[in-house]
Amino acid sequence: MPSLPRIRRPRSREIAAVVTRPRVPSELTAAGLTWIHLDAPDALAAGMLADRFGWHPLDVEDILSKRQRPKVDDYVDDGYLFTVLHFPVYDSAVQRLNAAELDVFVGPDYLITLPTVELLPLTRLFQRCEENEAFREQLFSKGSGRLLYEVLDDLFDYCFPILDKIGHKLDSLEDDVFEGRSDEVVRDLSNAKQEIISYRKIIKPERSTLRLLERHVERFLPEELELYFDDIVDAAERIWDMLDNYKEVVEALEDTNESVISHRQNDVLRVLTVFSVIVLPLTLITGIFGMNTNFPGFDTAWAFWTIVGVMGGALVGMLGFFRYKKWL
Repeated sequence: MPSLPRIRRPRSREIAAVVTRPRVPSELTAAGLTWIHLDAPDALAAGMLADRFGWHPLDVEDILSKRQRPKVDDYVDDGYLFTVLHFPVYDSAVQRLNAAELDVFVGPDYLITLPTVELLPLTRLFQRCEENEAFREQLFSKGSGRLLYEVLDDLFDYCFPILDKIGHKLDSLEDDVFEGRSDEVVRDLSNAKQEIISYRKIIKPERSTLRLLERHVERFLPEELELYFDDIVDAAERIWDMLDNYKEVVEALEDTNESVISHRQNDVLRVLTVFSVIVLPLTLITGIFGMNTNFPGFDTAWAFWTIVGVMGGALVGMLGFFRYKKWL
């Protein structure tokens, strides 16, 4: 019987080499400017970039941290700017909006973008620059500040379709509330409110950070391009205003939905109360004449029909009274 081939097992040194191999960032260079991009950098990749560009060790810790707040650190002596920004990303696993962190380093001749998860607008812009050499030359020739503006502009433009989806969802929920499906939309209203709350938590600290970034990034921008970052700040303010409006709308829809449900419950309780009140005197009459005592006409047919007539008259009289009071 022929022997089976031996399985070659990697040596410990080979395993260590595979495990410790850092992720390689993507890099583009044109017009004396370098753009480096890497999704979810690990410690080795962050350390290599820090050694190459001379970053502060605290910045490396911020890159690896998953819960860093939006901020701007300006290292004037070292000649670079470090900023942390957050953007909404839909997590299909939990079906909820989460904050994706974007760490950005801006130097006089480089821009480095390090998102914690893939941001599609950023990936598409990088691919466009990689595939279109003329576009890359044109964009990179305007400096690192202008390239940063293009990155942020695409990312904030991507925020508005998410807002449009929330607005469309609120319009649909409004129709459902007034079409008698108020019980079914309670969970949908709760989900919409959660999305708005999550979005507001992302955008609220971003507004002050963008104003600070606008002041510090001016040294990386030509004089004629200094007004460009006003557009980014304005976009963030418009997003915040829309979220404020959506917050008021969803709260109003919740109140309206609760009123509709309460009104329906009141109608049911009113009908049940009317039936209870109608049955009460009939029960009283049958209880009185159902006692084991003799009464006039006891054990006769005419007494039975008299009692039935009294009960029918009481029923008609009470229904007429309720109709007169518009309780029915």
